[in-house]
Amino acid sequence: MNIKRTKQEIKDTIEAYLRKDAYGMYEIPPIRQRPVLLLGSPGIGKTQIMEQISKECGIGLVAYTITHHTRQSAIGLPFISQKQYHGQEFAVTEYTMSEIVAAVYEKMEQTGLSEGILFLDEINCVSETLAPAMLQFLQCKSFGNHKIPHGWIIVAAGNPPEYNKSVREFDVVTMDRVKKIEVEADFGVWKEYAYEQGLHGAVISYLNTKKQNFYQMETTVDGRNFATPRGWEDLSNLIQVYEKLGKSVDREVAAQYIQFPKIAKDFANYLELYYKYRTDYQIEEILKGNLDELLLKKIAHASFDERLSVLGLLVSRVGEALKASVQEEAYVEELFAVLAEYKGLLAEVTEGLDGQQLYQNLYMKYNLDYTNKKKAELVGREKDQVCQRVLAFLERFGQELTLGNIREAEDAFAHVKELFAHDRDAYERQQQDALQIVESVFDFLEGAFGNSQEMVMFITELNSNAYCVSFLQDCECERYYQYNKELLFDEKRRKLLERMG
Repeated sequence: MNIKRTKQEIKDTIEAYLRKDAYGMYEIPPIRQRPVLLLGSPGIGKTQIMEQISKECGIGLVAYTITHHTRQSAIGLPFISQKQYHGQEFAVTEYTMSEIVAAVYEKMEQTGLSEGILFLDEINCVSETLAPAMLQFLQCKSFGNHKIPHGWIIVAAGNPPEYNKSVREFDVVTMDRVKKIEVEADFGVWKEYAYEQGLHGAVISYLNTKKQNFYQMETTVDGRNFATPRGWEDLSNLIQVYEKLGKSVDREVAAQYIQFPKIAKDFANYLELYYKYRTDYQIEEILKGNLDELLLKKIAHASFDERLSVLGLLVSRVGEALKASVQEEAYVEELFAVLAEYKGLLAEVTEGLDGQQLYQNLYMKYNLDYTNKKKAELVGREKDQVCQRVLAFLERFGQELTLGNIREAEDAFAHVKELFAHDRDAYERQQQDALQIVESVFDFLEGAFGNSQEMVMFITELNSNAYCVSFLQDCECERYYQYNKELLFDEKRRKLLERMG
């Protein structure tokens, strides 16, 4: 199962486990809510999807790498308590609350969320002394005497034995009490994620041409060589920051993340050419619609790898422009919803409550909601940026109400409407600029290649990018729809011929 399907399967499991009947009881009793056990090779995203899932489901998350724990931190420390049985007093050994269970309760106190995910990574790599506690945890959902609170779903992850010498195999009794999901690396799924996260264009275009290097494991006499999705993402982040600092990524730097010497060297060579083609083919001029006939002829007769590199540069820049437009749209829509609520409040204005006071109430309500969600770790990076921009707009509006002494409801709304129109117009201009970039790239590709495999690859990459698809669904780009329709037709015909053959 690929990581995208795994993520959806976990979300479906959470929805099922947290569903309650008419009497407020969980439809699947907690004792029957099997822990989810993810098994898959390292670096493919098992850990990373947990934060995404908790935000999307609106529940809490407590995550531990269990190999960092001892038996004492997992099940608690022993202490002697006095108890009476049948009139006699006995000294009884009890245990303090486990650090892990305490962390769940602490998260509930901090966020106000009564339901969540307890995620334990590398669960099959625990020490010999901790192994019995882990088996008890998977079977009984408890550490020592302390149970995981109802409403908290257990998800654990581990690596197969071929990737980790310290892996312990679970017995049948334990495996029969978990929901096992085997996770596999999948470049197509990862590429969608890479576009969504804004990974560097060189990384995506390189792996498009060298898919076999996306995930590699090799055992040699000198040790293990490997390239993983996690390594590619971290390297991408480094390249992006190095570019801002004016630093370069060479073979030695690439090898610090892609610990497969041959692949690291190959990517470093590709990155050098990637930068060279960006200058040689005047990518920024192409995006502005300035086409050079000599460059059109040059790319048309270039090697296949060179054409792919240039195409990767164009796809990357188009993706950046369309993503920025979609994010701007998200801000405008969020702001519009807030101001629509303000308009409704003004329409129902009561005696003694003016436009400024209503604005203050609205601002405090929005800010409190944002603060609470962020405290509960339910606000992702992009949503956080949108909320901060809305708050900045509201603060500016409030200042102008105060400085202008604008109190009448009608005057207040007229002023905020004017401010909003300015931001909306800026978004519309950005949208048109982004659409023009798409049109300019189509002009270049048609001038250089016509309706060829390069055009098919360009459309395919646009369709792999959620931001591009979202943008193009709302904007009229006739050539995108034309080529996309042809691509879908060719795909259907290919599948039909395969079935007939």
